[in-house]
Amino acid sequence: MDPLSSLLSGIRAEGSVVSRAVLTAPWTIRFVDDAPLVMISVLRGAGTLLLPDGTERAVGPGDTALVRGGVPFHLADHSATVHDSPALYELSCFTAGPECSDQELAGIHWDNEADEATALIVGAYRASGHRHQRLLRALPPVLVVEEDTDVCAWFETVAVDAARHSAGSQALMDRLLDWALVCTLRSWFDQAGADAPGWYRGLADPVLAPALQSFHDRPAEAWTVASLAARAGVSRALFAKRFTRLMGRPPLAYVTECRMDEAEALLSDTDLGIAHIARSVGYADAFGFSAAFKRHKGMSPSRFRAVSAAAAATGPGSAVSGRGDMAVRAQR
Repeated sequence: MDPLSSLLSGIRAEGSVVSRAVLTAPWTIRFVDDAPLVMISVLRGAGTLLLPDGTERAVGPGDTALVRGGVPFHLADHSATVHDSPALYELSCFTAGPECSDQELAGIHWDNEADEATALIVGAYRASGHRHQRLLRALPPVLVVEEDTDVCAWFETVAVDAARHSAGSQALMDRLLDWALVCTLRSWFDQAGADAPGWYRGLADPVLAPALQSFHDRPAEAWTVASLAARAGVSRALFAKRFTRLMGRPPLAYVTECRMDEAEALLSDTDLGIAHIARSVGYADAFGFSAAFKRHKGMSPSRFRAVSAAAAATGPGSAVSGRGDMAVRAQR
């Protein structure tokens, strides 16, 4: 599995879509949820994202924005509207309680004939363990990717159909959002250049890509610089030099880092035994794995597992359960 697929493997939309989101100016939506990742696709119209640090990003038709964090932010038809809007809509994505409903409100609805309005699709993603955290660390606080407007027209047609709540409509919308997330991230990584994660730049390099793909396909093998260079079809010295320059670390340092990241995810998100995890990430026995893990992470695997379990039990994500509908409340 390639690194991006691995990072996205545990991230799923689940009941998290605003099914009625066509707004006529002036309007403001305040996102108050603690969802670690929010995706906003502008199907028609335009708006301005305003983050707590003062960052403003314009979004227009065909744009998809990903906002990282768990802090309140605003989306408005114009930045000045945040303070002056007669209609402020407060949106929380994974709220438990009676207000968590899919209710139609004045000014928020689906209406394909309202061409002057702004039409949005909003998805929020739950925290999904350490793989999710690794993805979030690779992203800026906010990114905006321009998509094909023809795709948006198709996207809106499907969303309108899902809003009718026919059989399977929620599952359809959730998978549609997952598809949109993957496409958006791939587009952004392609455009990010030097700001893209090292593993993504490496997969685009004709020399490093075969070696990286081989390692990620079979991480448990006893990889060496020589065996990786053989996969790339170049000398050991050339491979090590090119890898270090492009990836920012030597080949075996990258191998160890990936193995330890995967071990973190397995220790946190599964009940697999230490010996099983050791073999899964390329160590012959639990003793060698435990020593390497402690050098890399500063604590033993068993200690790390206990700390992660305690954090999950007391952290903000521990209370999230159930459908996770988006609640939209009108503030007047």
